[in-house]
Amino acid sequence: MRAAKLGFGILAFGLSSAMAQEATQQAAPCSGEAFHAFDFWLGDWDVTTPDGTFAGSNKITREENGCLILERWTSVNGGTGQSYNFYNPATETWRQVWVSQGAMIDYEGGLTESGSMKLAGTITYVASGQQADFTGEWNLNADGTVTQHFEQFDAETETWATWFTGTYTKSETESPQP
Repeated sequence: MRAAKLGFGILAFGLSSAMAQEATQQAAPCSGEAFHAFDFWLGDWDVTTPDGTFAGSNKITREENGCLILERWTSVNGGTGQSYNFYNPATETWRQVWVSQGAMIDYEGGLTESGSMKLAGTITYVASGQQADFTGEWNLNADGTVTQHFEQFDAETETWATWFTGTYTKSETESPQP
């Protein structure tokens, strides 16, 4: 009797798994237009500062059947960082969680009327635990480059200051996107 119940459980699990796989193959879960609003950032990039100085390289890929954009940053001095970027249909916002060796950024937002991706939230510095309001904005330029601009709020002076501005240019060694 116990073997019969166990066999039925395995059979039911197998059918459920097969049905779930078939449903996934029929329609990709993250294929709607909102899930592709940040696609302009996908690629292998060389990043320069406003004065043209090479700042580092960034590889932006689509992962998890299109539901996640993964960023892998390497600065010119060897520092690294990664971010998870995803569209949340429940809140209808994009969210990025960035982690590096010295800071964590957690913010959300979406496309502006001008077509840029703008996120707002906080940055936390790991060593001190200090936090500050933080924004990031990505603009697709007419020449195919992307400008990324970060600002941090200074509570003492009650002003916003540029934290980083970079121009993303497609790398000569770009690998194909899935």
